[in-house]
Amino acid sequence: MIQGFFKKYKRDVVGWGIMLPTILLFTFFIWEPLLASIFMSFFKAQGIRLEKFMGFQNYVEVFQHPDFKAAFFNTFFYTFWSLIIGFIVPIILAIAINEIIHFKGFFRLSIYLPNVIPGLAVAIMWLYIYRAGKTGLLNIILGNFGIPPQAWLTKSHLVIPLIVFFMTWRSAGATTLIYLAALQGIDSELYEAATIDGASLWARLRYITFPQIYNLARILLILQIIFVFQVLYEPLVLTNGGPNNASISLMLLVYKYAFEKFDYPKAAAISVIIAIILVILTTVYNKIVKENEM
Repeated sequence: MIQGFFKKYKRDVVGWGIMLPTILLFTFFIWEPLLASIFMSFFKAQGIRLEKFMGFQNYVEVFQHPDFKAAFFNTFFYTFWSLIIGFIVPIILAIAINEIIHFKGFFRLSIYLPNVIPGLAVAIMWLYIYRAGKTGLLNIILGNFGIPPQAWLTKSHLVIPLIVFFMTWRSAGATTLIYLAALQGIDSELYEAATIDGASLWARLRYITFPQIYNLARILLILQIIFVFQVLYEPLVLTNGGPNNASISLMLLVYKYAFEKFDYPKAAAISVIIAIILVILTTVYNKIVKENEM
């Protein structure tokens, strides 16, 4: 009987056997912390020791705190600027490298190099680039053009775009290589036929390149939104959320609650809020995309 069962469901048994280690790791590192955070967010705690059930009181107090409003809107500003800067730049770089005939390997390596440098080290490096006064690298460069030194990271209207610019420099290389792989998979005969018909560069991009990478761009778009929505160490290292909460993000607020105030239930509550927002954004995005495809 056992042999007959195994023979009948052999593929299922083998498949589940291969997936089991991944399922266990996913459960231990993803679902268990997620459920623990949701559970903790409903309690008052002393450190990590739960003391009293609070219901939604932690959520109410978090919403009423003035830092939450700033962090909430700033996180959407981070996302907006990342779509303006960080989403477009990798596509442009990939198209440019794809059009180059010589030294493609050199440019691919150069573009990807910032990704292999530890993120914290890169953030500290950019802290020196944005440093106020005559010793900041950006001010030194601009000083050669007669522009006086600026305290860049103290300007509330510029701080988020500056941080997003640094994030783009840090991570655009990996996304560029993904787009480049997709571009190199496009049939060259399509471009040759378009060129023979007299199509301009923009026409080739519009009618061949962009449609071919549309599905990839759609996936990378939502992944970038999810990634940027959880921005943490960049504003932590560069500004610590300043000036006057102009660069504080929801994840940075989680960090402050957890490791400065040691109020883990409120940190967990904000984490749950972030997860809910991302689920809503992903659902709405997928619905819009499906409607446009119909």
